[in-house]
Amino acid sequence: MKSTKTITFALLSSAVVILFSACGGTEKSTGIDPKVYTDSLFAVMKADRTNYTKLIIRRLGPIGADAISPAEHWKDLENGAPLPAQMFRAGAEAVADLTDKFTYSLQSEWPINKQNAPKTPMEKQGLKFISDNPGENFYGEEKLGTITYFTAVYPDVAVSDACTQCHNEHKDTPKTDFKVGEVMGGVVIRVPL
Repeated sequence: MKSTKTITFALLSSAVVILFSACGGTEKSTGIDPKVYTDSLFAVMKADRTNYTKLIIRRLGPIGADAISPAEHWKDLENGAPLPAQMFRAGAEAVADLTDKFTYSLQSEWPINKQNAPKTPMEKQGLKFISDNPGENFYGEEKLGTITYFTAVYPDVAVSDACTQCHNEHKDTPKTDFKVGEVMGGVVIRVPL
């Protein structure tokens, strides 16, 4: 009986070693693929941003009402709430305080706030690509200083008439004909390689 257990254990051990070797188990792990990493991060960002817009912003009262109101200068109001883009920026700034493993920002070819305009050639190329190719993402590598980054740009689509109305009617908007379902800008995620 003991010899059967020994043989079974030896066979199982050999099978595990062969399987482990065949799957590359003896090689050093290289970590998660940057595209999978950024796609996963974007999925969380998109879900949070869409839910904030649809579940919170659309339900708040008009500016000046006693109810909580979404407004660009929300800090100046007693019952003000940040706009979706401001909430997104606050999240990006909080993440930057916690980690240097990635950064993200909301940018646009038609920014209301000039600080959301693309700054690097890769950002400009990515925003143009997602605008010209609805439903597609953009991926590339760029060197900033001494560090090479994997840069991904994802479409930021108007999910509600609250988005389009705010952008189309803003005094500083360079574009006044956004429609629900259209690309209004992009989420840029950058990971050091």
